Amino acid sequence: MAALGHRILSALLLPLLCGGGTPCAAAAQGEHFVTDEVAVAQLLELADQRLALMPAVAAAKWQTHSPVLDPERERAVVQRARELAAPLDLDPDAVGRFFELQVRIARDLQSDLHEKWRSHGFDLQQSPSMLTAQLRPQLDRLTHDLLLALYIAAPALQRDRFPVRYAALARQNLHSAGWRNDNRRELLIALAVVRPLPGPALPRIAAAGVLRIGTTGDYAPFSVASGDELSGADIDLATELARRLHARPVFVRTSWPSLLRDLDGGEFDLAVGGISVTAARDAAAAFSMPYASGGKTIISRCRDAARYSGLAAVDRPGVRLIVNPGGTNEQYVRANVHRAHVRRYADNRTIFDEISAERADVMITDDVEVELQTRRHSDLCRAYPGTLTHADKAILLRRDPELLKAVNGWLTEVVARGEPARLLQRYLDRASP
Repeated sequence: MAALGHRILSALLLPLLCGGGTPCAAAAQGEHFVTDEVAVAQLLELADQRLALMPAVAAAKWQTHSPVLDPERERAVVQRARELAAPLDLDPDAVGRFFELQVRIARDLQSDLHEKWRSHGFDLQQSPSMLTAQLRPQLDRLTHDLLLALYIAAPALQRDRFPVRYAALARQNLHSAGWRNDNRRELLIALAVVRPLPGPALPRIAAAGVLRIGTTGDYAPFSVASGDELSGADIDLATELARRLHARPVFVRTSWPSLLRDLDGGEFDLAVGGISVTAARDAAAAFSMPYASGGKTIISRCRDAARYSGLAAVDRPGVRLIVNPGGTNEQYVRANVHRAHVRRYADNRTIFDEISAERADVMITDDVEVELQTRRHSDLCRAYPGTLTHADKAILLRRDPELLKAVNGWLTEVVARGEPARLLQRYLDRASP
């Protein structure tokens, strides 16, 4: 099962293995977010590929005078799908119904073709042996690929009004002969009830060959999305962790306000991206051993830096303090700043431009981010030489002792050889003029 993704030639799951089963450098071509739309599109495309094979199946049965109805084969297909669903922690009953529907739609198409050929004559040319020699192996591979696509798309399938939301995409991607509006809708309804089941993470990751990693993509130098590509010290670290687990990294977008909710909802297996260890997060989830540490400090325009050399200097009427919502920056500001004017600004990637443009005066954020941004913005300086707090950075994951043990075992090695610090320095150096 772990090799499923290597056969799906799409933007969703690029092949992980080079020749001979050796893991490729996954980051060589850059990592990207897998969005709900991409995951669902891949799933629908695979369902369409399956139905697109049915005219050839129907032709092989016609030439061998075999009936369209093949209960033994149909039961085997559905049972195999159910068996593959179990190690992925997908509800086997829902998966079975999804495949039963595909089998029924395929059978209807074959019956229509046989009826046409009885009336107008057979009009396809192919060898009857194709059914067992080529078509059935292709269909078996598609069963495997569909299960992996179901696994990747499972969070999207649970969204409210899934069948309505993806009706247009279904019309676009389910385009082969045999699809109609009614069976497209049936397929979406069948998908909407596929649910993940609780279970230990490591066996599931091994079965899928995929490690789902949540990250915000807005916190350089740890994790930043530029266009369609993800980069950063934590992206590189997470890619290496996935390789240690013999899996391909699949990056899922989350946000600071929704981080814990997304983790608890099964959107991803673990999260990275400069996540600070806090009491609230520690009470709701688990943290790996720390791999970096730092604290909050103050950044302002260089010409004003002397005015904001401490918290008391910032917390004054008339000072415009800007903060990104949902994370530890806002938590610190809400707890410690009471007189300055506080403005929430949602885009953490451009928030420092607000200070440069004089629409804000100061920001309180982690010292490593201040180090990076003062290299990127020649007009911005660190106003406070020390840190106002101390916090460790760690990997956030659900309370799963075996996954935590595996992550910490790997982290122990990479921290001992100084890899996290080297990666952070590399991304800081890239930001220098």
